[in-house]
Amino acid sequence: MEIIIQPSSQEVCSLAARIVAKLVREKPAAVIGLPTGGTPRPMYAELVRMHQTEQLDFSRVTTFNLDEYVGLGPDHPCSYHYYMTENFFNHVNIPEKQTHVPDGLAEDVPDFCRHYESAIREAGGIDLQILGIGEDGHIGFNEPTSSLASRTRIKTLTQKTVDANKRFFKSDEIVPRHVITLGVGTIMEAKRCLLIACGQGKAVAVAAMVEGPVTAMTPASALQFHPSVVLLVDEAAAGRLALGDYYRSVYRNKPDWQR
Repeated sequence: MEIIIQPSSQEVCSLAARIVAKLVREKPAAVIGLPTGGTPRPMYAELVRMHQTEQLDFSRVTTFNLDEYVGLGPDHPCSYHYYMTENFFNHVNIPEKQTHVPDGLAEDVPDFCRHYESAIREAGGIDLQILGIGEDGHIGFNEPTSSLASRTRIKTLTQKTVDANKRFFKSDEIVPRHVITLGVGTIMEAKRCLLIACGQGKAVAVAAMVEGPVTAMTPASALQFHPSVVLLVDEAAAGRLALGDYYRSVYRNKPDWQR
């Protein structure tokens, strides 16, 4: 796992966008797993800018989103499908048929989840899975105690996650308590993972993920077993890393051929 500490959240997202752009330029038909939430929004904005001013071409890219609320359709302003449309899909040249977001209105959720897994395999697997991390160490919506071999499925959110999501909903709306999410096992099959985390609130989870034991209580810790993970964090999110100075030194002194 490569840990890269940046001075600010903006620099984290800028570097994340450059990593994505490098992949797209080197492999125009790349398959990319996408997250939602507040943290990656500046990354999407930078990718849109690259498309509009640097001709970054998404026309052959295929995307799969990590998760979606059960019960919310693509037109609901709090759905992740709506988030992706507003923050990314509407502003780049990726064909709609090449974008995939879990169907929050699926009548048969288990059947949909099997189909979603099949679609990923048929696309050749995910080349780069972009991730965030919850304050309790979840990735996707794989809450603590999730199986580290889990596949795409329905999950019940913890009260802590429900409370964290309330800020995205109007006061008179009920935050969904169920989601469809890629499983930890599915995420681990991506060829490469890029996790971005910003803010002091993520510091404990980041430290547990990187330096703690591999445990279902911190689902993100499973990434310690992945052969190719880049963790991008700002100084605040890196605040509880015991070996923070070492990670800074490693990144600062990378051989030229690794850069």
